[in-house]
Amino acid sequence: MKNRKLYSILVLILILGVYGYEFFLEKKETFEVVNAGEKVKSSTKIRLLPASTLGQVIHHQGYSLSYSEPHEQAEWVAYELKKSHLSTANFKRPYFEVDHAVKTGAASWKNYKDSGYDRGHLCPAGDRKYSQEAYEETFLTSNISPQDPEFNAGIWNDLEQKVRDWAYKYDGVFVIAGGVLKGNLKTIGNERVAVPNQFYKIVYDPENEKMIAFLMPNRNSNQPLKDFVVSVDSIETLTGIDFFPELEDGLEDKLEAMANYRNWN
Repeated sequence: MKNRKLYSILVLILILGVYGYEFFLEKKETFEVVNAGEKVKSSTKIRLLPASTLGQVIHHQGYSLSYSEPHEQAEWVAYELKKSHLSTANFKRPYFEVDHAVKTGAASWKNYKDSGYDRGHLCPAGDRKYSQEAYEETFLTSNISPQDPEFNAGIWNDLEQKVRDWAYKYDGVFVIAGGVLKGNLKTIGNERVAVPNQFYKIVYDPENEKMIAFLMPNRNSNQPLKDFVVSVDSIETLTGIDFFPELEDGLEDKLEAMANYRNWN
């Protein structure tokens, strides 16, 4: 009887040890992923990144973002779209994955299920077809925001296509995109992911020193893209984000006041 009791205790200790070690490894792996996300990647143009107002800045290989925990999504995603990035590669569409580099915990893709909203990319998968790794990275949940399906497949998609045209024409542009996370917003899912009423996209051509911004309601529209052109200044006022804090003040003021669609065609 004594031996059986001792054996049971030893088994219990062994089980607890295994679970404890697995927990330690999981925590270690999480720390390493978060730590890696905080490190600047060689492809990141730090001087062009916006300021973060609501959360941590995470650097992936193909884009950087500032995650807003209260809204369970990025307040902005920023990346460079070079002419060499443009590709017609046809990679298999992967499943969405939680971004473990978000130290506060990124929201799950399950929040979107049966919500009536698409998992809308901020850095489009189509902008990252130059490698399978870069393409799959756009399916992290930190890079998505709830979008009306017709908006996502309609005018937002039209704008993504237009930005690719400009990247080809001007041999590369810098792009910033996000939802306007202000006001009393509707939420979806158990983690209460905020649904932006508006989305913005800012495009900067450093070579030709010009900038353009778009502000669109989260619904489809048959209006031309030029009808949604605004200045970066107006989006800064709306969002509270300083988009180009590292630019020389005079240049920043000049660029952020621009709102001329003709300059880009």
